[in-house]
Amino acid sequence: MAMSAPLSNPVSSGAKSDRLIIAFLVGVIAVSVFFWAFPEVDLIVSHWMFSDRDGFILSKNPSLLRLRTSADWAMFGIVTLILLSLLWNLFNGALTWSRVRNPIWLLSGLIIGPGLIVNGVLKAHWGRPRPREIDTFGGEAVHQLVWVISDWCDGNCSFVSGEASLAAWLVAAALITPKPVRLAATATTSIYAGSLSLNRIAFGGHFLSDVLLAWLICGLVFLILNRLIPKT
Repeated sequence: MAMSAPLSNPVSSGAKSDRLIIAFLVGVIAVSVFFWAFPEVDLIVSHWMFSDRDGFILSKNPSLLRLRTSADWAMFGIVTLILLSLLWNLFNGALTWSRVRNPIWLLSGLIIGPGLIVNGVLKAHWGRPRPREIDTFGGEAVHQLVWVISDWCDGNCSFVSGEASLAAWLVAAALITPKPVRLAATATTSIYAGSLSLNRIAFGGHFLSDVLLAWLICGLVFLILNRLIPKT
């Protein structure tokens, strides 16, 4: 897998990265405060996907089920291409830092963002029940606000969305494709990643806030790593 040059040049990278980090941090806080103040927004959006007679009917749609499973294959394919690229460069004596830096950034982002923070910490311990599990949509649990730790879910819970965090990582992968195809790759991947995220709301698997905060938290992780990992 051909990797482009680092995301930004050494001259302007510091200030630009810092501004983006601050922007995403503010985004996490702003979205959290919004859903604390207006928790009914989550319920309204999920109710758009819900039928009193059939429940979250789109969760049984074969095409949408295939869309969901495709994300794991996309991740597997990208990771495989990265590892093969690194091995190829190693065997050919071309394993320079400029070729290694972006793969390190992308793989560490996957491990720390979707892996550790989202699935290892938040989904495992925050206990937010999924939309289909709450009483509003036919379940037994009580709707919980974002960032509120509860005992309504024992593991693999709603806060935040694992699929949305993986979708954000797929966009990050598109951002380091070679320049001639980067714009098209990023646009196409963004549409695909957005569809994956909306799919989880349509399935009753996540609230809108779960999806938005997954994107923002992982985006923040990717930006911090981009700032910390040397470019030269």
